[in-house]
Amino acid sequence: MLFRSEAGRALEVVTRQVRGSLPASLAGKAFTVAYEPVWAIGTGLTPSSDDIVEIHQAIRATLREMFGAGGDAPAILYGGSVKPGNAAEILGLPEVGGALVGGASLKAADFLAIVAGAPKA
Repeated sequence: MLFRSEAGRALEVVTRQVRGSLPASLAGKAFTVAYEPVWAIGTGLTPSSDDIVEIHQAIRATLREMFGAGGDAPAILYGGSVKPGNAAEILGLPEVGGALVGGASLKAADFLAIVAGAPKA
């Protein structure tokens, strides 16, 4: 898989992007973080569940470093080829607080299947 072979670099890049894009002034405010592997955009490829968990855990750890206990509050959304066939699994992973749905949102049946597969709050 593309992501696994570049995991060390991906973690470094993503944590640097989180640190560089979220100002300290967000402390105590509501916000959401979204992550999508750049190589997944428009490709139909999805990283393994282990890869998604690893990145989302790194994002959460970075949020905690930046905002202390407040770093537990923001949802971390996953984007990258979320489809009816993988949505329930992805949305059930630790630290995945929602999904960014691209092409599958253009077909009502596909989007409704993704919504139906989402864990109930």
